[in-house]
Amino acid sequence: MKIILFANTDWYLYNYRLPLAHTLHEKGHELLLLSPAGKYASQIQASGFRWQALELSRSGINPVSEISTILRLARLYRREKPDLVHHFTSKCVLYGSLAARMAGARRVVNAVTGMGYVFTRKNLLTFVIKPFVILLYKIVLRDSRVIFQNQQDLDFFTAHHLVDADLCKLIPGSGVDIKKFKPMPQPDGVPLVVLPARMIWDKGISEFVEAATAIKQKGIKARFALVGTPDKGNPASISEEQLESWAASGLIEAWGWQEDMVLVYQQASVVCLPSYREGLAKSLIEAAACGRALVASDIPGCREVVRDGVNGFVVPPKQAGLLAEALEKIICNKELRGRMGVESRKIVEREFSVDKINHATIFEYNKSIVREKARKSDN
Repeated sequence: MKIILFANTDWYLYNYRLPLAHTLHEKGHELLLLSPAGKYASQIQASGFRWQALELSRSGINPVSEISTILRLARLYRREKPDLVHHFTSKCVLYGSLAARMAGARRVVNAVTGMGYVFTRKNLLTFVIKPFVILLYKIVLRDSRVIFQNQQDLDFFTAHHLVDADLCKLIPGSGVDIKKFKPMPQPDGVPLVVLPARMIWDKGISEFVEAATAIKQKGIKARFALVGTPDKGNPASISEEQLESWAASGLIEAWGWQEDMVLVYQQASVVCLPSYREGLAKSLIEAAACGRALVASDIPGCREVVRDGVNGFVVPPKQAGLLAEALEKIICNKELRGRMGVESRKIVEREFSVDKINHATIFEYNKSIVREKARKSDN
């Protein structure tokens, strides 16, 4: 059958869903990967997949342009006649579901990969928009299968009657290739703490810098590196100037975008993500697969990976002092880092391998197909 995978960036498709595409291709399905254009489109195509550009403003709220996007998407669905569409990330779920309904595409799977900016930020814009987003979710998620990455998001959607609980499934993330991300020896030398993420405030970047400052002021030898680039499509993006200022002060190292994350984790002693909200933090899963101790916020999307006191520590979000204390414990104890790293690998092998995740996702596809056939037979 023909399946469309639609996400808000080609980076997301390439880094998070290419293994799923490969698995589907091996099973004989025809695929179209859909996203706004970016530098990863050519790599998707080089991997043997058909890709098409669908321009989408991730932060846009202009009604005319947003409606135009939905109409273009509906025309594409009518032309392609997919047997099933799978939407990833908030705007793709909302717009893709509306477009699918307009085009008569009835087999829809929606992946809620996180609550997004509207739910994590409290300002005038989100205050105004949030009720409309909730209403739109209630409309578009009706009759579609919905995959959640953490229990808290699933509970929120069911408590607000945005989804039919019988059509929901909890699948923890997109999985990780445990053959590529494999255990590595603990590095020697000055401990390196790495924060791998998009450079947006909501990832807890300022708390990370504060914690690094506090630890260095105590005379503890450690390095702190931010790995990632600003996300200009996100209203909470950090400026390049701010990152350069931090790096120039010697507080942290700004590594920017790194293609080879295995090499990054190989150098890291600890991997840290003091985020405010996640769907499911893949960077933590990758680091855990490499046998690294973790420190993260005690929030949905992080606590599923980090078991406090077992493979790392969790701390309340936006608490730089407590973050510094947790990091210090691991930085100053190499034996603890090693023991936690072993536990990290066990957790990933048991719960987050890409083969398990893809199998569970395809099972949801089959449920959608069976349900649609049953609906047609009833009619």
